[in-house]
Amino acid sequence: MSAVVPIIETRDLNVRFGGVHATRDVNFTLAENELRCVIGPNGAGKSTFFKLLTGQVKPTSGQILFRGKDISKMQPHDPGRLGIGIKTQVPSLFNGLSVWENVWLSARRVNSTAQADRITRETLERVGMHAYRDVTAGLLAHGMRQWVEIGVVIAADPPLILLDEPAAGMSDAEVARTAELILEINRQHALVVVEHDMNFIRMIARKVTVLHQGAVIKEDTPDRIMSDPLIQQIYLGKKPH
Repeated sequence: MSAVVPIIETRDLNVRFGGVHATRDVNFTLAENELRCVIGPNGAGKSTFFKLLTGQVKPTSGQILFRGKDISKMQPHDPGRLGIGIKTQVPSLFNGLSVWENVWLSARRVNSTAQADRITRETLERVGMHAYRDVTAGLLAHGMRQWVEIGVVIAADPPLILLDEPAAGMSDAEVARTAELILEINRQHALVVVEHDMNFIRMIARKVTVLHQGAVIKEDTPDRIMSDPLIQQIYLGKKPH
C-alpha cells in the first residue's frame, strides 16, 4: 500500500531574522480533512509559522510540502492558486461592496457565473449571513465581517484553510457561533487554526500543536495539553506544583 500523503507538511522548518531564531526545526503534519489548532504564548512563533504557510515569509532552511509538492519558495499570491484558503486576523473585505458581491467575486474566480450565483447563495447560508446579502460590507459589525470573510474563503472551495485567530474580538455568543461554523467547515476542508483563546480551542480541537520559542514542544488533545505542568508554566505563567 502506498503511504498516505499529508495535505500540508513541514520538515525541519527554520527561520532566522538576523540573530533571532524565530522557528526551530518545526516538523508539522496535517492529514486531509483534519482540524488542528496551533497555540503558544506571545513570541512563541505562531505568527511566523502562519506566515511561512501562507508564503509571506520564506524559510531559512527546511521544507513546506502541500500534498507532497514542495511549496517552500511560493509567493504570497500562490496559495489561492494551489488550493490554500487564508483568513488573516484583520478582515480584508471590499468595504464598498455588498456581502453578496464580496463572496460572489471569490466564487467566480474558479466557477461560471451561474455556478458562482449558486455557490454564493449556499455559502452565505452556511455562514449565517444570507439575510445580510445586500448590506455594504463596511457597515457590518466585527463578528459579522469575520463570518463574511470566512465565507469568502470557503466560496473558492480550497481543500486547506488557514485561519489566524478567527474568534478574536468576538462576544461569547459570536465565539460559540464561530466554533460551530468551523466544525461544519471541517467536514469538507482541512483547517489549521492559529489561536490563543483556550475556551475556543476546547470547542473545536481534537489535536493541538504547542509552539514555544519557535519549536514544537507537544502535540496532544486539548485536555492533556492544558493539564501538562510544563504547558501551564509557559502558556499560563503558572509554576508547576
